[in-house]
Order: sequence, then C-alpha cells, then structure tokens
Amino acid sequence: MTATGNAPILVGVDGSDSALRATAWAARAAAGRHAPLSLVAAMTIPAPYGAGIGLPPGSFDELEREGRRRLHEAAEVAKRVAGEEPGLKISTEYHTGNAVPILRERAREARMLVLGTRGLGEFSGTFVGSVAVALVAHGPCPVVVVRGRTPGAEPPAEGPVVVGVDGSPLSEAAVGAAFEEASARGARLVAVHAWSDAAVSGVVGFVPGELPWEEIETSERIVLAERVAGWRERYPDVAVDRVVTRDRPVRSLLREAEHAQLLVVGSRGRGGFSGMLLGSTSNALVHSAPCPLLIMRTEPGS
Repeated sequence: MTATGNAPILVGVDGSDSALRATAWAARAAAGRHAPLSLVAAMTIPAPYGAGIGLPPGSFDELEREGRRRLHEAAEVAKRVAGEEPGLKISTEYHTGNAVPILRERAREARMLVLGTRGLGEFSGTFVGSVAVALVAHGPCPVVVVRGRTPGAEPPAEGPVVVGVDGSPLSEAAVGAAFEEASARGARLVAVHAWSDAAVSGVVGFVPGELPWEEIETSERIVLAERVAGWRERYPDVAVDRVVTRDRPVRSLLREAEHAQLLVVGSRGRGGFSGMLLGSTSNALVHSAPCPLLIMRTEPGS
C-alpha cells in the first residue's frame, strides 16, 4: 500500500447495511495488520424546499445525534469483529457536509479507504452508490468496495486473492498490494494476465486466423512470470498461480474471482488514456465483482 506505518484503514459510515458490512471487513483487515481503524460519518445538511424556508430549530442537533448513533453502531460492529484483538484501535469522526470531499480529504493519510456498495437513500436497483463511484474515481489512496456474491450478501472470507496483471505502472502497484494482502490473509495468489484477439489482430500483414497464437501465448506467459518474479522473492510465503487467458480482461478476472476473497486491480490499465480517472476494466468490476474489490490509484514511488 502507499501509506504504511500507523496509517489508518478508513471507513465511510452512513448507517446502511452495506456500510456495516464494509466496517466488519475493514475491522478484520485492520486487526490483521495491527493498523488503527477510523470510522467517519458525514451528514449532509438538508436543503429546505422553497425560498425563505429555514431549517427548524434543533435540526443540527438532531443531525449530529443521528450521525453519532451511526458511528456508535459501526464501532460496535468493529469491536465484535475484532474479538480478542486488544491492539485494535478504533476512532470515530463526525462531520457535517458532503461525504465525498470529506472522505477524500481524510483518505490522504489513510492506508486504504473502505466503502460499501450503496448507502442510505440510494435507489435499490443501483449496483453501486454515487459516493462509492466518486471516491473510486477520485480517491487519493487505495479504495476497497466491499461486495458479496449477490447484492446484500456478506463478503467471502475464504479463497485466493486474485490480481489483474497488464504491465502498466498501476498494475505493478496492484501486484504488490495483492502479494501483501495474500500474505496477511495466509491465502494463495492468482495472477491473471488476459489478452484477446483484438489486442493483436491489428498487426500489419496478419489476419486473426493466421496469427502465431502459440508464440503469442508463450510471450505473454513470459511477461506474466517477469511481473511477479520480484514480488515472489519479497513474499516467499505466498503460493502463486499464474493464469494466462486469451479473453477479455473483465471476463477473465470475473471468472477467477468467482471463488476469491479479494480482487485487486489498478485504476487504469495499459490501454487507458492518461487523462482517464478510471479505466474500462476497473469501472466494470466496480459494478460486477463477486467479492471485495481493491483498486490501486497510486503508482509505485508516487
């Protein structure tokens, strides 16, 4: 991760079941890393309907009481999850204002930011809420969106850690984070490198049926082996499975993540435009991953 040492794992708390599941996931992660857990609630001031209509007396006090009630509920969940971990330090913060800029500012010093898929007030048919979407695109640290196999389900606690590898700088950061997570969880790592006909069919002088697929696959396997070699030396305790597929990255990663406890990707891959905040693969996975999704947003050394 980009922030280490005493950097906290930060959780956005809004009173929803989704946020409580995210809190429980973050508490386990914090306890396993001996990192502090920071729970942050941001209550938006309601806008009165109609000109000249002010908020009734006591509205701000009521807003704060509700925010602190949500924080207390989340803290109780974290304490239950931590169990016999006396070293887990839990702090709570109440803020008044829009959640996105508040969480973004607090995340500057965080190890990671953990969010639920959908908060209170979001339409029930949406897969991911507006706060999560905004912070995945603009967060200053790694962002985890806690998802289950089905909407509303608990996130899986067993299985491998899966990481997407494409050779980009953010992919390199994702590989490092995935090794760290696999080591901390005692899990094996599945490194996935996907390539498709579309990636090479534009080679001058070839048509798809005539391309040297065996040579291309051998080359891609070498690329993947090189990308994980240095990290394997740093984390010798992590068993690694290398998967090279001739398929689209999203389909390949979803297939491997079906039985995983965590999926790790970079926010923007090798084919993304430099000005993009979120690549097509990571954007699709935010809405469809069958397990918690960790998105790396900072390159090594940044």
